[in-house]
Amino acid sequence: MTTNERTVFYVSDGTGITAETLGQTLLTQFPNYTFTRVHIPFVDSEKKAQAAVKKINSSTRNKGVTALVFCTVVDDEIREVMKSCNALFFDFFETFITPMEQELGCTSSHAVGRSHGMSDSSVYLDRMNAVNFAVDNDDGVTTMNYDRADIILVGVSRSGKTPVSLYLALQHGIHAANYPLTEEDLDKSYIPEILEPYREKLFGLIIDPIRLQKIRYARRPDSRYSSLNQCRMEVTQIQKIFKREKIRHVDSTSKSVEEICATILQLTGLKRNN
Repeated sequence: MTTNERTVFYVSDGTGITAETLGQTLLTQFPNYTFTRVHIPFVDSEKKAQAAVKKINSSTRNKGVTALVFCTVVDDEIREVMKSCNALFFDFFETFITPMEQELGCTSSHAVGRSHGMSDSSVYLDRMNAVNFAVDNDDGVTTMNYDRADIILVGVSRSGKTPVSLYLALQHGIHAANYPLTEEDLDKSYIPEILEPYREKLFGLIIDPIRLQKIRYARRPDSRYSSLNQCRMEVTQIQKIFKREKIRHVDSTSKSVEEICATILQLTGLKRNN
């Protein structure tokens, strides 16, 4: 392994989502490095911790460069075992929780899995109901439930409506439907009549035509649907509609789903249900 390649271990007593999220945020600041990621979730005993340490040490020894470890293990004894690994060790729990305990003058609960588990069953059920809503109301399959939607995403086909809807549901418990504006809708130059009663819920996604063409080509190569001329026409028309109808929108071309959703929440004022 070269000096600009590193193995990164995400170690957690839960799913490891928090460790990965925090670690990935740091790793993106080093674009000249290549990182091989290894996930070790559910390290909830000293025996599992010892096995994880053995795996980490083996990586450092065999590859000749120090591994990186991002750890969100809560239990003090298990965490002490993890700290013995031969790696650059990032202890998120100790880094953030200890100063908070000192400032707040009390000890934390040390409960495992609170951020991504089912510690609050009502929040979890709200999120699952929101996910089911997003699936049932995807791609304009039905408009019967739009009165229950918190937001209705509109855009041309393959502009990112479905993943954004699902992320809003899963991460924030928001009931999101989405509706594709077809070529017929774009030719009329106004929003479909079926959407008019829900105008205040509409939010648009736009995308660069070249990026859209690449996405569509992977789905339907050498078709009119994926031609650059078609993509340019649709994007131009939908931008005119959004401007004329005063529909709030965001450019999804170079933004991650997380960034798109954060922008939507900021612009709409929608409240997270979690």
